[in-house]
Amino acid sequence: MGYFEDEGLKTVRPTLIRGWSPLVESFAAGKVNLVHLLNPIPVWMRYNNNFPVKIMSWAHINGSGVIVGQHTGAQIAKDEVNLQVMPPPSMPPALASQKIDAYIVAEPFNAAGELLAHGKMLRFTGDIWKNHPCCVVCMNEKVVAAKPTWTQKVMNAIVRAEVYAQNNKEEVAVMLSKDGKRYLPMPAKVVVRAMTDYKPSDYKQPDAIEHPNWGNGRIDFSPYPYPSATRLIVESMNKTLVSGNTTFLNKLDPDFVTKDLVNYDFVKKAMAKYKGWENAPGVNMKHPFEREEVISL
Repeated sequence: MGYFEDEGLKTVRPTLIRGWSPLVESFAAGKVNLVHLLNPIPVWMRYNNNFPVKIMSWAHINGSGVIVGQHTGAQIAKDEVNLQVMPPPSMPPALASQKIDAYIVAEPFNAAGELLAHGKMLRFTGDIWKNHPCCVVCMNEKVVAAKPTWTQKVMNAIVRAEVYAQNNKEEVAVMLSKDGKRYLPMPAKVVVRAMTDYKPSDYKQPDAIEHPNWGNGRIDFSPYPYPSATRLIVESMNKTLVSGNTTFLNKLDPDFVTKDLVNYDFVKKAMAKYKGWENAPGVNMKHPFEREEVISL
């Protein structure tokens, strides 16, 4: 929409990279200077791989869920589950062909599972961890230090875009879709559902939305990277089974990470310039840079 150009920046069309590993590799190699990454990835990059990544803001909150198939699942014990790692684009087809019984992923692949694979939403993750962060906007710390004026202009555009996306979800969904400007390889009906469809009356049994009083959206755009959420992520990563060597996590002080991994200065200045971020759910205008993390199964 020209927001970067309004800040005096020259940009090229964003590149869609269909996988976290190649995106991380491109970022680490300096091929791209602005990325959004799944929130735990920069923790791993900075403290396990010693790459100078900085979280500059959140990209969006909520936006994930558990989709189940309509078919009868594999015969295993009620307290067991077989886990399989799979690229998100492969999940809806795998569900439709009954190769898997369910999956958990971020949008728009949940909406694709509902509309294209006849899946059912079991539970929105934002209804478990209230307004949880999902993807974060990241830059190279060395670039931030060397180009503070450029960095501020970038963050101004990012915050302005988040405000617009939060307040104009359906329009932005159509623009992102392959029926619009083709940023996502999904039809408009899928992306619109992914960004707007969050009515408790539409999701009955099983209860996909058990906390309608939280006031969440299916996906929301909120730029401020709350330290309390970063702290919880670091603590949780120590308790979560993931592949690879995770010994570096044992040495991480969550309070240190909230100060060392995240840069709060540029996003705060951008938020002062472009208002409207307060319309995102969970923002307390009495204390806009603080919040309490709420988890309820």
